[in-house]
Amino acid sequence: MSEMTPTGLEPVEVRHHRSRRVLAIDWSDGHRSEFALDYLRSWCPCAGCQGHAPVPRYLDLVGQSLAGIESVGNYALMFRWSDGHDTGIWAYPRLRELCPCEACGGEKREL
Repeated sequence: MSEMTPTGLEPVEVRHHRSRRVLAIDWSDGHRSEFALDYLRSWCPCAGCQGHAPVPRYLDLVGQSLAGIESVGNYALMFRWSDGHDTGIWAYPRLRELCPCEACGGEKREL
């Protein structure tokens, strides 16, 4: 991932901790985000999950496993879930905005 995102942040390392059901992202500014899989899946940005609502909504989905992670260009990640869902494209700024750590404001439900 060589080009920087418009926010100047990009993932340096992305790790899936299966036993903890967590996706960890180390960012270019030294910050680490750890996303519980249910939290991440519940914020899926695709039109099938979000519809065309003007404000993103939290879907409160549980129990999905992460089956794969792919880079989308130099600006996003795509996740493949155990139910076969793989249409969400997660731009780096959106992932960082959803960081659930305390320093970033904790799990956000209204973004």
